[in-house]
Amino acid sequence: MSKQDDMKRKGPSWLSSAVFYQIYPPSFYDGNGDGIGDLGGIIEKLDYVQSLGCNGVWLNPCFASPFRDGGYDVTDYYRVAPRYGTNRDLKRLFKAAERRGIKVCLDLVAGHTSIDHPWFQASSRAESNPYSDWYIWTRDWTESAEAGLTEIRGYGERNGNYLANFFWSQPALNYGFDRPDPDKPWQKPVGDPACRAVREEMIKIMRYWLDRGAAGFRVDMAGSLVKNDKEARKTSEFWREVRAMLDRDYPEAVLIAEWSNPAVAIKAGFHVDFFIHFNTPGYTSLFRQEGGRDINFSTTGHSFFSRAGKGDVSEFLDNYLDHYRKTKGRGYISIPTGNHDLPRISLGRTRAEIELVFAFILTMPGIPFIYYGDEIGMRYLPELPGKEGGYTRTGARTPMQWGPGKNAGFSSGGGKTLYLPIDPERDRPTVAEQETSDRSLLNRVRKLAALRKENTALGAEGEFYPVFAEPQTYPFVYLRKLHRAAYLVGLNPAGYPGEVTLPLSDLNQVQLAMSSEKEPSLECGSHAVLKMPPLSYGIYTLSIK
Repeated sequence: MSKQDDMKRKGPSWLSSAVFYQIYPPSFYDGNGDGIGDLGGIIEKLDYVQSLGCNGVWLNPCFASPFRDGGYDVTDYYRVAPRYGTNRDLKRLFKAAERRGIKVCLDLVAGHTSIDHPWFQASSRAESNPYSDWYIWTRDWTESAEAGLTEIRGYGERNGNYLANFFWSQPALNYGFDRPDPDKPWQKPVGDPACRAVREEMIKIMRYWLDRGAAGFRVDMAGSLVKNDKEARKTSEFWREVRAMLDRDYPEAVLIAEWSNPAVAIKAGFHVDFFIHFNTPGYTSLFRQEGGRDINFSTTGHSFFSRAGKGDVSEFLDNYLDHYRKTKGRGYISIPTGNHDLPRISLGRTRAEIELVFAFILTMPGIPFIYYGDEIGMRYLPELPGKEGGYTRTGARTPMQWGPGKNAGFSSGGGKTLYLPIDPERDRPTVAEQETSDRSLLNRVRKLAALRKENTALGAEGEFYPVFAEPQTYPFVYLRKLHRAAYLVGLNPAGYPGEVTLPLSDLNQVQLAMSSEKEPSLECGSHAVLKMPPLSYGIYTLSIK
């Protein structure tokens, strides 16, 4: 296989060393004092992003929108929302980031638009027009869609019900149906001219922003396009078409899925897929199993990363390893600290526990994503009323806390104009406070990210071997290896000590590279014995005979 073919298979040349930072634009930094974050503010804070060791940024949607769902309801894919700035500002962001070695990826909402999009407004008219079939409408307002599809009745003058992808205000774009029902002629095949027109328009949008400096896209609800596509065959065909276009014309652009099914998404052409809270139960078992932490999803049990020490790492590994084996060498899995849809990782956790989460995420294969503010332990504010369709998610979208001054340094505007309230507690974490301490969460995250960057065995391509991962038992120990470099990682999130004899009898030249404040010990001899204090981790360099 040639180097060029290998690059196409694995992705852009920069991706294997990437650590991403997710920015929710209205909450990151207000550059013009109007109370809402903007592109100018993000440009001002790029040095901070770079200081974290991040060389990639994922921006939540920044396109024109009525913001009934935080921008995931687009009215114009070709125009930046005025509250964030202009298209020129976005191009300035691309260039400013590139100068710092940072790639900026946009959020592509490919499966639906806003009801206010001109395409949908035309589609909802009674008379036939070029956009009539760009969305999915039943033949008559009395006709019901089938199970599993969400229909909205009583909109506009058209005699029919439209299918929605998420909220009622987000009508599904028409990518067609897999095996359309012949008794329901409104179910178009994927090769229908209208469905092809939608696909071509989405590719045109991607090209437009790639030509202006975008480094790629995170695709919202990537598996939602073709309806009744139970095996994802037809949806995957479209994404493979997109991937072929990228490999041919934009080989350094990345395609990231919100599919939460890496084995399917990577096969469908994505370079990266998130291992998160739907389709893949392993993520929830790590961090969000308890009902009190899992605000949005009904699960019960114990997270592995909990000081209660009642979790089960095998619930994660059984799920993760299946996807890891199926995607290895073809693409990457991402385990994020969180995102705009989830309660913050800090909920119910101490600072030491949060550091343990970062130690895990930044020593695993694949591509890490850090949700803005998690690196300083920002809190989830559960009592906030919903904002722009956030509902229970709103408390994880509050303004970034930069310092001790007005509005925690987020905005010079008045408090009533702020996008969302600042954490009102006096001890709220801030960047300024944590900059001054080597032991702060912020600086520990920086050190972990630097360790990952400096040692490729800990990065995306390093081999991953569980060494000790017994059901309902702590600690969790794994090996990362690439070429002649190897690291042993031990994690004990439990509030009690753990000791394990490792099935590694040939260890030598062991050195502690980084650990928690409570330092574990690794005794090497005829058998290796790892002793771990409560809430501790250790990352060891080693060589194997």
